[in-house]
Amino acid sequence: QVQLVESGGGLVQAGGSLRLSCAASARTFSNYVMGWFRQYPGKEREFVAAVTWNGGTTYYTDSVKGRFTISRDNAKTTVYLQVNSLEPEDTAIYYCAAFISRWYMSGQKPDYWGQGTQVTVSS
Repeated sequence: QVQLVESGGGLVQAGGSLRLSCAASARTFSNYVMGWFRQYPGKEREFVAAVTWNGGTTYYTDSVKGRFTISRDNAKTTVYLQVNSLEPEDTAIYYCAAFISRWYMSGQKPDYWGQGTQVTVSS
């Protein structure tokens, strides 16, 4: 069982930045692909970014490329999402996710979820 706890969300003006963090309880954290999803009201969660077990490969949805950066620190069992140049359209609940895999495949569903952290971008 893996527990994921997000932090770092908040209210920010358009053009601003936040750093989301996700602390994982997993003893074998490096065995997991880690990712971030987001959910708009009334919508399903959608993929934002993922990073392979060693941080060597990252994946992003097109709308955040060049603005968001996912990274991980296996020693701290933490994954980060640096979000820059925020837009009102980025307003959503952001969820940390863990995949029981070292490699990510597009469309793959997570095995574990965090509780979410709200990001609100004002115009």
